[in-house]
Amino acid sequence: MMLRRGLLAWVSRVVLLLVLLCCCFSLIYVLACSPRADENQVTLSRANGPTGNEGYQALLQEREEQHRHYISSLKKQISQLKEALQERSEQLKNVQGSLERAGAGPVAGLLDGMGERSHTDLQEFLRTQLNRAEVHSGTKLASEYAMVPFESFTLQKVYQLETGLTRHPEEKPIRKDKRDELTETLEKALEALNTPEDEDKTQRRHVYTTSDFTEGIYRTEKDKGTLYELTFKGNQNHEFRRLVFFRPFGPVMKVKNERVDTSNMLINIIVPLAKRTDKFRQFMQNFREVCIRKDGRIHLTVVYFGRDQVGEVKGILENTSKEMNFKNFTFIQLNEEFSRGRGLDTGARAWKGNNILLFFCDVDIYFTVEFLNSCRLNAQPGKKVFYPILFSQYNPGLIYGHHDSIPPIDQQLVIKKDTGFWRDFGFGMTCQYRSDFINIGGFDVEIKGWGGEDVHLYRKYLHSNLMVVRSPSRGLFHLWHEKHCADELTPEQYRMCMQSKAMNEASHGQLGMLFFRHEIEAHLRKQKQKSPVKKT
Repeated sequence: MMLRRGLLAWVSRVVLLLVLLCCCFSLIYVLACSPRADENQVTLSRANGPTGNEGYQALLQEREEQHRHYISSLKKQISQLKEALQERSEQLKNVQGSLERAGAGPVAGLLDGMGERSHTDLQEFLRTQLNRAEVHSGTKLASEYAMVPFESFTLQKVYQLETGLTRHPEEKPIRKDKRDELTETLEKALEALNTPEDEDKTQRRHVYTTSDFTEGIYRTEKDKGTLYELTFKGNQNHEFRRLVFFRPFGPVMKVKNERVDTSNMLINIIVPLAKRTDKFRQFMQNFREVCIRKDGRIHLTVVYFGRDQVGEVKGILENTSKEMNFKNFTFIQLNEEFSRGRGLDTGARAWKGNNILLFFCDVDIYFTVEFLNSCRLNAQPGKKVFYPILFSQYNPGLIYGHHDSIPPIDQQLVIKKDTGFWRDFGFGMTCQYRSDFINIGGFDVEIKGWGGEDVHLYRKYLHSNLMVVRSPSRGLFHLWHEKHCADELTPEQYRMCMQSKAMNEASHGQLGMLFFRHEIEAHLRKQKQKSPVKKT
């Protein structure tokens, strides 16, 4: 129906254009041939002058010759326009003829839409764009720089990455056309959810509204189109509805509408650890509230390096087990030098049950129940791995000015440009199924100490046929802690560690204010001295 209306509008515009062109050139012809005053006309010689008659006749002949050339030029242009109009008319007749041969009739073909062949060509184009895009399966990429990340959105905000100097994590003022585009996709998703299927017509159905929308992600590949994935709460607890749409620079297409039941999706959270018992105690407080009290479908694996403080770590786990009646945890001790990749690899391979979803996590990470749902929804065995972009917290001592005024952690977790930034260069926190992790070859256990192992694994997934879902996650935070870069690190690892340390302290503007604080204080003192003293 839309194609028919489009063709009818196109034919109407062509006819209107032909009429307007004819009118315009007729008007030009009349104006050109009518007598008019010449602003540049020179003063005529007096008729009774010695050469008045000859000069007058010569001037008339010159003007007549100019008009003949001008009229000839106009006739030539009109002739060219007639040829162009004739060519357009022939093209229109050819379109009508093709529609008649397709069985649409001489007039009905124009009014009722394009023929079967034109419709088939359009459908073939849309399918081609869909197949070229990374929708059904992953595309092998050369490096992490070729990755197009997703951007996430809710009903209130759009979380977009900034790769510039400011790295603003907040919602940018989104353009109206993009806002309308997201609204249209959301409306189409609700329409698809509320349209009864054949097997559900006799059953009482839940009417979906915008209040059921939990989160969406989208990304645009410049030569293919835009992919949308929208998630809604389902009828039952732990049930979700996921809809996939694709816009191939044309009408939006529904690709998938599926139910996702996460009630049996157990997540194995693997945490490598060496000392840092204070951080582990803080981590377990969040784990108790989110994973045990609220979610309840979590297994915890702690891989501990060395013997120092191992008793305290075991004691924290045992107290949690007794007080919360929590038995789903595994403790592994390795008497060797700390290696994050080695710890995560050991924890993943230690699982002996059925295929399980793994969440590789650090002890200084804070997450919410919403993130755990995103972890389950964005990873699929043999199809997708999830690499969330977490929000990294700045040094609270600098952000809030004084240590005695620092608010509690749950009040610090605000996504604003003055409180932190999207850690788009970090690939350590990831959700993936154990089968995919084993098949891809796991971590490079030869990498010792800090950094490097996460990028190595990430690149292997980019080189595979699995789809890598990477988007900002509003429920995953990296808590600030003082970073120490050990002398034992390689020069490359030490450089990466120092870069991370600098970025973790404060924003570019805040660091600038600290760097120039002596100049600022001197300026304030001068201003104070210049200000007049108030008389009492």
